[in-house]
Amino acid sequence: MSNYPTPHINATPEDFAKTVLMPGDPLRSKYIAENYLEDAKLVNNVRGIQGYTGTYKGVPVSVMASGMGMPSIGVYTYELFNFFGVENIIRVGSAGGMGLPVSTIVAAQGSCTTSSYASHLELPGVFAPIADFELLSTLVETAKEKGVDVKVGNVVSSDVFYKEDHMGYVKKWQKMGVLCEEMESAALYLNAARAGKEALCICTISDSLVHGTACSAEQRQTSFTNMMEIAFDTI
Repeated sequence: MSNYPTPHINATPEDFAKTVLMPGDPLRSKYIAENYLEDAKLVNNVRGIQGYTGTYKGVPVSVMASGMGMPSIGVYTYELFNFFGVENIIRVGSAGGMGLPVSTIVAAQGSCTTSSYASHLELPGVFAPIADFELLSTLVETAKEKGVDVKVGNVVSSDVFYKEDHMGYVKKWQKMGVLCEEMESAALYLNAARAGKEALCICTISDSLVHGTACSAEQRQTSFTNMMEIAFDTI
């Protein structure tokens, strides 16, 4: 008995490439497919979570949205890894910077988290969610070749967007050298580890959690384009 289609993905394993790029926003998934992929085909649209498969420079690639937060990306990445034969997932998203300038690109070497997402695994300790080294090192080298600076280090993956003590929260993570906050990478890395697959999170700093500044429309477009080209060329 097959595990597909699922309640969340109405497709077959043949519909997906072995590598999936995963933005949070379904409309961003559509944008990426239309602007970067050749012969892009819509393969999933359950709950408006658009997934496409096409080719980039002759290489099969899929792009599918994750929605917001660890519960959402947790469902989609679990199913892609375990039911649809996907081997690599690269999250491409935005993050709140903890001291870095807006439009900086960050590759999450490790993902600290405030979530209890890993609790269902019943591990006899605290697991450290980390990126796949081959994907990470290839991305860093690809960025160097393009002359794009990518910061590599820890991020924090949070379950909460609006916090009671925002600045206190930020300062404590800053002291630990954490570069930025987003809401998905820890679940992605945990699911990849459990499935024996590969994952990486790369984000653009869209706003500063310290200074309250945000990317202009031009900065957002330029940094997003750089991030996408690096991600695709890594593949």
